[in-house]
Amino acid sequence: MSPFVTHIVVLVVMGGLLLASVWSWAIIVSFWYRIGRTRSRIDRFERDFWKAEDIDAFHRIEGESDLPVARVFSAGVREWRRSTAAGTVDREGTRERLATAMGSAVANEIDKLSDRLNILATIGSVAPFVGLFGTVLGIMGSFSGIASAQNTSLAVVAPGISEALFATAIGLFAAIPAVIAYNRFGHGINKIEARLNRFADGFHATLSRQLETDVRKL
Repeated sequence: MSPFVTHIVVLVVMGGLLLASVWSWAIIVSFWYRIGRTRSRIDRFERDFWKAEDIDAFHRIEGESDLPVARVFSAGVREWRRSTAAGTVDREGTRERLATAMGSAVANEIDKLSDRLNILATIGSVAPFVGLFGTVLGIMGSFSGIASAQNTSLAVVAPGISEALFATAIGLFAAIPAVIAYNRFGHGINKIEARLNRFADGFHATLSRQLETDVRKL
């Protein structure tokens, strides 16, 4: 492969890595804002929910919210209403269906929150190897230049080698923030999932107690 061709390929590799870096930073910023906002809204929702005396009235106000915890809450209310609509209520069956409905809602919300997080994992794992690929090609081009010029002077090989090493540097520049952000956001999503599960357990306990008293209302 001629030095000119390897030079073009290395430039393409570096351009692709720069685009990947910009893409990963855009995801990082959006995730940081999204997770922070979701946490603060969950705090407000849970505080208002546990203060509410009328769950039906609370559901009319908050039931259509796009907040993950509100969707888990709505899933529980919908299943409660379906299970208690008949004259005779199967208490154990209702408890199982409530747990299943809210558990499925939690899983669905976590899937939505995790959307695009796998892109950070991909960039973090692939970018160093792409940069290394550019480095290898650049060094091959430098050696081809030596053979063509029949000159081993440092001035002949230095530009190509420095360009090749720069490709590895860009690969690491794209990969390191992506890996750090992936791990950090993964931890944040796990904490949100734990909070949703705790809310679902608490709401399930509330509904279970209601089964022992009056199933006609919440």
